[in-house]
Amino acid sequence: MIEEFKKIEQEALEALRKVTNSEQLEQFRIKFLARKGTVTDMLSKIGTFPAEQKKEAGALANKIKQQVTEAFEHLKGSLKKDSKKGEPLIDVTLPGADFEIGKKHIITQTINELLEIFGRMGFSIAYGPEVEDEWHNFIALNIPQEHPARDASDNFYIDANKLLRSQTSTIQIRIMGKQKPPIRVIAPGRVYRPDTVDATHMFMFHQLEALVVDEDISMVDMKSTIAQFIGAFFGKDVKWRLRPSFFPFTEPSAEVDILFIDKNGEEKWIEAGGCGMVDPNVFEAVGIDKEKYTGWAFGFGIERLAMRKYGINDIRLLFENDISFLKQF
Repeated sequence: MIEEFKKIEQEALEALRKVTNSEQLEQFRIKFLARKGTVTDMLSKIGTFPAEQKKEAGALANKIKQQVTEAFEHLKGSLKKDSKKGEPLIDVTLPGADFEIGKKHIITQTINELLEIFGRMGFSIAYGPEVEDEWHNFIALNIPQEHPARDASDNFYIDANKLLRSQTSTIQIRIMGKQKPPIRVIAPGRVYRPDTVDATHMFMFHQLEALVVDEDISMVDMKSTIAQFIGAFFGKDVKWRLRPSFFPFTEPSAEVDILFIDKNGEEKWIEAGGCGMVDPNVFEAVGIDKEKYTGWAFGFGIERLAMRKYGINDIRLLFENDISFLKQF
């Protein structure tokens, strides 16, 4: 075995003398000095020697590795110097090369624009945790145990009581639990649902939640706010509608649809989000007097708002990090 070590040393040094370029040098490194290279592997074989030879074998293996490594580094430095001789000189008096400056992602741009619009309308901003408990995500929102929205196949449960929030409505509960009316707040954030991914659905997306609670609040207040928002974000000519719906935490409830024109010029209604008057059971859960106060809330899908505004027909484009696509915005 000692002779085998010496043979490896001779083979490595002879191979190194034949190296003439960086590509050959890298091949040498992989064969001899990489983690599983011939020279490196000698150290793993020391344990197979008889006890009386281990000390000699270890010293020899380390000496060989050091010699080969030093010869490798010396040659590496020489090749690097030679490669630079043919390089053109840099004229430091010339203007520097332009670097491409990055920009905010289209989703971030959209969120910032939404916050600015609602900020002008007098809304404050709130945030909440993405990992929630069942009380905030379901119970306080008047979603009973038997409701299909609580099914394990429709949520990302972490344990029996913890899950990735399925809606930003959880932030409503947190706000109303610590702040008494009047309340006028918006809350952007990521939400998670195990939806089948297609052109309009994703398992992770962003919502913008809005909540207004005060005396004498009505559906008219909600509709006028949505109308002002849509006009400010999309322009006055964009068509939208309120469609009757049902959500456990609002009564009455509606869905907001916005007219979308696809790449073929065809018109179709796309659901942007749900809205409605806060259900009295939700007020009871957070300790707000339901006889004195009323309120409304909505939750809009931010990706769908961006898709409508910028004519994007597939939500997956927003998450694929295709630079050529993102540069358009």
